[in-house]
Amino acid sequence: MKTLKKRLAALPAQRLQGIRRGIEKESLRSQSDGKLALTPHPAALGSALTHPHITTDFSESQLELITGVHADIEACLAELTEVHQYTYRALSEAGDEMMWVSSMPCGLPSDETIPIGRYGTSNVGRAKSVYRMGLAHRYGRRMQTISGIHYNWSLPQVTSDEYFALIRNFRRHAFLLLYLFGASPAVCASFVEGRPHALQPIGEYTMHMPHGTSLRMGRLGYQSEAQASLFVSYNGLDGYAASLADALTRPYAPYEAIGIRNLGGEYNQLATTLLQIENEFYGTIRPKRVIFPGERPLHALRERGVEYVEVRLMDLDPFEPVGIQARTMRFLDVFLLHCLLADSPPDSRDEIAEMKHNQHLTAERGREPGLALQRHGRPVALADWGAEILEQCRPIAAAMDAAFGGEHHAQALAAAQAALAAPDTLPSARVLAEMAARHGDSFVAFTRERSLAAREALLALPWSAARQADFERLREDSVREQERIEAADTLPFEAYREQYVSPQRLGLRPLRGDVALAI
Repeated sequence: MKTLKKRLAALPAQRLQGIRRGIEKESLRSQSDGKLALTPHPAALGSALTHPHITTDFSESQLELITGVHADIEACLAELTEVHQYTYRALSEAGDEMMWVSSMPCGLPSDETIPIGRYGTSNVGRAKSVYRMGLAHRYGRRMQTISGIHYNWSLPQVTSDEYFALIRNFRRHAFLLLYLFGASPAVCASFVEGRPHALQPIGEYTMHMPHGTSLRMGRLGYQSEAQASLFVSYNGLDGYAASLADALTRPYAPYEAIGIRNLGGEYNQLATTLLQIENEFYGTIRPKRVIFPGERPLHALRERGVEYVEVRLMDLDPFEPVGIQARTMRFLDVFLLHCLLADSPPDSRDEIAEMKHNQHLTAERGREPGLALQRHGRPVALADWGAEILEQCRPIAAAMDAAFGGEHHAQALAAAQAALAAPDTLPSARVLAEMAARHGDSFVAFTRERSLAAREALLALPWSAARQADFERLREDSVREQERIEAADTLPFEAYREQYVSPQRLGLRPLRGDVALAI
């Protein structure tokens, strides 16, 4: 604690004011009856390949809404709200589809019927789709329909080593975010059809964990037996990069059996290695770097270091129309600063196993009275460990309020402390309580009502003709840019694919070529 306070004292207000954040928010498009919408990405939203704010994630039915980088939390939320407003206007003109407000999916059709994202005829567009086909073969399409909010965060003058120290502490303490903000304790039974699971039936066509917080981050969420064999240390950039490079170049027999193409010549996946590309590696947080055209993310990290971190474990908040509120973002800022400033010893195989154990336990049983996690091989009550972390955050919240004015960060911390002591007030508990009180314990009925309410709230907000025109220009520009990319292609797709996945593109030297990224 003394070291943390000393490091905090060395942070001038000007650096704290330099914190930047941005949001990437995924949401399935659903029909009004709570089933997955199988329609193509709406043309009114522009090109999913090139639009700066509106794209798709795994599925053609899975929107991803993206803000720019912001110094101000309210400005970030305002932009996220505007992107939602425009998107909903486009959806309303086309029919009665809505954005599903839960991280766990709506009613799903058979696995092979879930549509994979399509991005046009260019090499980069085809590669994006082939990568997603690979995910479908490797993990199944249902798992990929889970949605979340990614919080991108940076502080000026932070080195790569310091960012990795932040990441190690974040992984140690991630259980607290799952506990406080997890909002996916239940799921439509269609998600687990034909899969082994430990969920309990409740209500109409619904499965749940009575004390669960975030099924999305538990064993039913983003999990991979193949990736379980990976030991990825976060003790520094070199070791992290070497671990990922190995996974990106190591042949994996089950994926070799799938093959690059099927008998009809269609592509099954980009590569037969343990990972097709860097983004396939699942994690609660990632070190990130803005990339150049034609550059692999790992190459960018090796060349220029970590620029920001991407927090990936936040559930959509079904009680907020855009999935997150300002108070949550302020708490995340305080929490990330704590992760950066607190002592962060190197991780080890044993501790990494403990982190995974704690993540799954909190996701599936986090609100269970007296639940104990593992810390350095010994049991510790989740409530006690969480209280320690929150108490250590107190001077950080005070410093943030001194830098920005007001008491918003102290209030966000106080709300977290109150929630830690009152599990029934947590989002996961509120979801189950509302399901029971108003919807006959039906997950789909509850989320359908919340989704409709979010749509109505967003459509009711003021909207100017000028903002409509701005977004229509972005749509038109994105379509033209996709056409330009398609017209400029010179390589056959197979040559493009071979270049893109070649080990040389993960190397230390700058590379040239017409292989674009962001797939």
